[in-house]
Amino acid sequence: MATFGERLKELRKSKNITQKDFATILHVTERAYQNYEMNSSTPNYKLLLTIADYFNVSLDYLVGRTDDPELHTLKSKE
Repeated sequence: MATFGERLKELRKSKNITQKDFATILHVTERAYQNYEMNSSTPNYKLLLTIADYFNVSLDYLVGRTDDPELHTLKSKE
């Protein structure tokens, strides 16, 4: 499965967004963003959620725990 950095780069490129532009969207420096894609650094939980929401994918997909990008909701047992 892909690493977080690989997945992030893949998602960003799928939207034709530059690293600089996505860094601006996330309110981080371009260098900080580049470190995410190189797996040199990991964003905090709040930023991970922002990225997952932006691309409409699950956190598990974003961090490479699954290859299924779909968001799944839990059904309550009533």
